[in-house]
Amino acid sequence: MNIHPTAIVSTKANIADDVVIGPYSIIHDNVVLGAGTEIQSYCELGISNGMSDGEPLEIGEGSLIRSHSAFYEGSVFGDGLVTGHRVTVREKTLAGKNLQIGTLSDIQGHCEIGDYVRFHSNVHIGQKSKIGNFVWIFPYVVLTNDPHPPSETLIGATIRDFAVIATMSVVLPGAEIGQGCLIGAHSSVKGTTDPDTVYAGSPAKKICPTSRIKLTDGSGAAYPWQEHFNRGYPEEVIKKWGGEICNLGE
Repeated sequence: MNIHPTAIVSTKANIADDVVIGPYSIIHDNVVLGAGTEIQSYCELGISNGMSDGEPLEIGEGSLIRSHSAFYEGSVFGDGLVTGHRVTVREKTLAGKNLQIGTLSDIQGHCEIGDYVRFHSNVHIGQKSKIGNFVWIFPYVVLTNDPHPPSETLIGATIRDFAVIATMSVVLPGAEIGQGCLIGAHSSVKGTTDPDTVYAGSPAKKICPTSRIKLTDGSGAAYPWQEHFNRGYPEEVIKKWGGEICNLGE
C-alpha cells in the first residue's frame, strides 16, 4: 500500500496491497478497498452514525475518490467508482459498476443505483431513490422523497434505464421516469412518464417522442443517445447496445 504518512488508516480496514491513500485522509475500521483504488487527500471513509447495521463500506476495484469526499459505512460500490471533489454518500447505498459522482453531489443513502450511471456536479439523490442502468443526471438536479415535508413519510423516485434528466430539474416524491425518457431543463416532474418521451416544464408535460429530437449538427437523431454517444463505455457494452437498437428497429 502507498499510504501518506499524514493519513489515519485503521488496522481493521481491509485494504488491497496496491491502494493509494492521500494526505490527511481517514479510513475507519469497517472499510473494504478493492485493488487499484486511489483515495485522494482529506477524504473520510467508513463514517459510522448507527444507521448502517454494522455493515461495511465496500469500494470496488479501480476506483478513484477525489479530495474532501465523505462516505459512510454500510454502502457497496462496484468496480470503477469515480467521484469529483467534496462528494458525500450516506449509508445503505447499493451501486453497480462504473458509477460517476460529480463534485459537490450527495447521495442521501438507502438508494439503489445501477451500472454506468453518471451524476454531474451538485446533484442531490434523496433517500430511497432507485436508479437504473446508463442513466444521466445533469447539474443541480434534485431527486426528492418527502411528499409533505417535513415528515417521516419517504417515497423515493424511480429512474429507468437510459433516462436523461437535464439541468436544474426536480423529480418529486414517488415519480417514475420511464426508460429512455428525456426531462428538459428546469422541469418539475411528478407521476409516471412514458418511455422514450420528452417531458418539460413546471409542472412537466409530455412534449413529443424523443425520436423527433435531432442533433443540432444535422447528423441525425439525438435519441436513443447511445446510437451516437459511447465515450467512456467499454467495447462489450457498445456492441450490446448496437444489437438492442437493431432489434428495436425490426
